[in-house]
Amino acid sequence: MALRADLQIIQQWIKPDSQLLDLGCGDGELLAYLHQHKRVQGYGLEIDADKIARCIERGVNVIEQNMDQGLDNFADRSFDTVVMTQALQAVHYPDRILEDMLRIGREAILTFPNFAHWRCRLYLGLKGRMPVSEFMPYTWYNTPNIHFCTFKDFEDLCRNRQIRILDRLVVDQTHQSNRFNSLLPNLLGEVAIYRVTR
Repeated sequence: MALRADLQIIQQWIKPDSQLLDLGCGDGELLAYLHQHKRVQGYGLEIDADKIARCIERGVNVIEQNMDQGLDNFADRSFDTVVMTQALQAVHYPDRILEDMLRIGREAILTFPNFAHWRCRLYLGLKGRMPVSEFMPYTWYNTPNIHFCTFKDFEDLCRNRQIRILDRLVVDQTHQSNRFNSLLPNLLGEVAIYRVTR
């Protein structure tokens, strides 16, 4: 089974035989892969019924739960790693989710789009409108993105909350890294992949 490009990067940071919680796990692709290739055990959280059904078909343990209503049903340090891909910008309280992720797990891995990318800036500057592209295909009134975060914003949040950044990878929309988006990440990077801890 070939993994989606961002999940391929993430799986490299996850240790074999560990416990994982995947927030917004989608169809369970990451958990199924990790179970098969690294003997990782864990659960996915998802609210979409079709995606939950796909998780069950794959043999992935999935819980129907809305992250925005909190994660109090999980004990402190009950997982080695908590993952959330492409959802930080779509939750109501991203700072609370991040705190919960690091309460529940020893490490957290997050990915999110960079709204300070030059294409977004150009679109806003020249057209005076919110960007719509293949990568961000939503108009302002139907977007699931409610918090427009940049790499600098996220790193400021981490600094303010005494959260340590273990790894950061800045990639383009195809999840490829190059020296240009490493030199000017907030301007040239389209997607951030962070691994953090307390």
